Amino acid sequence: MTCLTAAPPATGPRPAVVLIHERYGIVEHQRLLAERLAADGYVACLPDLFHRFDGDPDALARGDARCDIRDDEALADLDETLAFLREQTYVSGNDIGIVGVCQSGRQPLLYAAHRSDVAAIVVAYGGVGGNDWQPNEGRPASVADLIAGLNCPVLGLFGEQDHVIAVEDAARFRNELEAHRKSYRMRVYEGAPHGWLNDTMPGRYRHEQAEATWAELIRFFGETLDNRWDPNHVRWSYEGSISPGYDFANNRRLE
Repeated sequence: MTCLTAAPPATGPRPAVVLIHERYGIVEHQRLLAERLAADGYVACLPDLFHRFDGDPDALARGDARCDIRDDEALADLDETLAFLREQTYVSGNDIGIVGVCQSGRQPLLYAAHRSDVAAIVVAYGGVGGNDWQPNEGRPASVADLIAGLNCPVLGLFGEQDHVIAVEDAARFRNELEAHRKSYRMRVYEGAPHGWLNDTMPGRYRHEQAEATWAELIRFFGETLDNRWDPNHVRWSYEGSISPGYDFANNRRLE
């Protein structure tokens, strides 16, 4: 398994963020995000969770092929990734967060539910859609089961015009987190389609929402990786903006 890293030009160990790629694999967008994390002071690590895929990687990068990730394989790969990071002298081993985006939105929840050594996780426009709540052969635990097992705070980032994750899905995610007394911060961005953070896809990218999202992510990691949230208190923060006439059925895929 390949792991790409980007480290800040800083002395001493730094907090680290595992950035799990979308359905396209490790493409330019993920590398740019890793560089931006490093510029903001974090060690970024991009593990290739598609390393078992024996098809055409170019088709994956175009979105013409798909590689599904089994839970057992994801846990094994992330175990190796965190072990690798903790071997590096420039990483603060107790301050590691995980980000999942789109297809990989499930993996931070999965890992944090099964391991106790993750400081914080981020779920960005993925992982909590309609089918994600139902277990299957490769994913035997439902999202509700994973939420019940969480041991760290969660940042959820969703878009009003997302054609994959409905506002109702985000609300269900929020309700489950509160029912299980899990700390979270959640944002639903007005006018944001699926993939609004991806500036390599002009049809999806939304500059204002993307910059607000990045500021929220850095703020969250600054509070959880550098200082840690007090585990003796459960904190909830939700902010969203949608049209009074919001209808998920009207949301469309953009390129």
